[in-house]
Amino acid sequence: MSKELPETPRELVTELLDVLDLERIEENLFRGQNTADAEFRLFGGQVIAQALVAASRTVADDRTAHSLHAYFMRPGAIDVPVIYQVERDRDGKSFSTRRVVAIQNGRPIFNMAVSFQIAEEGYEHQFDMPDVPAPEDLMPETQWRESFAHMVPAQFRDRFTRERSIDFRRVDPSPPGEGREPAQNIWFRVQGTVPDDQAVHRCLLAYASDMSLLSTCQRPHGLQWFTGEVQVASLDHALWFHAPFKADEWLLYVQDSPRASGARGLNRGSIYNREGVLVASVAQEGLIRPRG
Repeated sequence: MSKELPETPRELVTELLDVLDLERIEENLFRGQNTADAEFRLFGGQVIAQALVAASRTVADDRTAHSLHAYFMRPGAIDVPVIYQVERDRDGKSFSTRRVVAIQNGRPIFNMAVSFQIAEEGYEHQFDMPDVPAPEDLMPETQWRESFAHMVPAQFRDRFTRERSIDFRRVDPSPPGEGREPAQNIWFRVQGTVPDDQAVHRCLLAYASDMSLLSTCQRPHGLQWFTGEVQVASLDHALWFHAPFKADEWLLYVQDSPRASGARGLNRGSIYNREGVLVASVAQEGLIRPRG
């Protein structure tokens, strides 16, 4: 029997938190369910976030994730739970390292290395946050999508316009498919209250960090996934956490793509809170293969 599809932002956030609450089935072994709105293949951000949850549950409470590096190996099936196997590589005085393999039907679909660290003081510097309009002055993502829904094939229109657990506000709300520079700024936040647990907030940011980033390298070429002209998929994902934050408060995702070649596009992201603190950095290479 299929799951009932959540409709309101609160229901979507509740479902997302439930999906991230993995079932422990054995020491270092966890089972993750999929969201009800999954279509075609698993969303990469879900697998990243669930793998981070699994790794986080094997380290001491005084350590938080500061970096992860992941590879997508196979498309994930939406109707099969994902098993996460954690290897406890090392627990040092300051750092702990973990490796996670995501498995479906007996085959690995994804692997990730994660490093955790105790809280420490040290030298600090950062790039400044760009000066952009406040999220309250920008169009909600659902409104932006509805304004261009007529451009999307009918079979994808409901998927394109439905409500999401993450609220996005685009600084440049240009129509999809128009050629633009390989850069974009997007505010985002979880559409609901999140428990006061930094590990949960980091997993939610990991989930959201896979949204919109791959589209950055498509912008100069006017490419869209629904046209059938290009095959698109995340190949890898790296994420660094620099400072505490709240995923249910506005964060600015500053994205650029310095290069595309060999049917791959490189994308980078800097994530700031409203006070201008750089809280996380992201890098991802994605497949953008032309189709005949």
